Amino acid sequence: MAEKKPQTFANHARLDPLFHFFVLPVFALSTLAAIVLFLWHPSLHSGWRFVLLAASTVAVFKVRLYALRMQDRVIRLEERLRLASLLPEPMRPRIPELTEGQLIALRFASDAEVPKLAERALAEKLSRADIKKAIQTWRPDYWRV
Repeated sequence: MAEKKPQTFANHARLDPLFHFFVLPVFALSTLAAIVLFLWHPSLHSGWRFVLLAASTVAVFKVRLYALRMQDRVIRLEERLRLASLLPEPMRPRIPELTEGQLIALRFASDAEVPKLAERALAEKLSRADIKKAIQTWRPDYWRV
């Protein structure tokens, strides 16, 4: 198995080549072509083609978003459990105060820096990006789709 490149804030975002460079462009261009065809040659057939392509494009986006939302739910649960074991007792009751974005960003922080970063996130209301930028020792997530 090839060695994975260490993740950082600069390179942690992932592109899925089949989705981002094939599926999305094909559906987007097909939908645009259907609009043009309908405008040039309005008919029930060209209108229905547009409706089907628009519905298919929306379905492709929704399927992708559903998978991402499901992963976010799992990450939230995983991070709440992780924080419950890593945070000092006085901080544990404050875990529910962390936003979804904060929990998702904290997954990249090493176990050693999670307590201070979680406390800072709550005190300063840090955004997802601010938390990721503050991480010193990156804990990679290679499984995100």
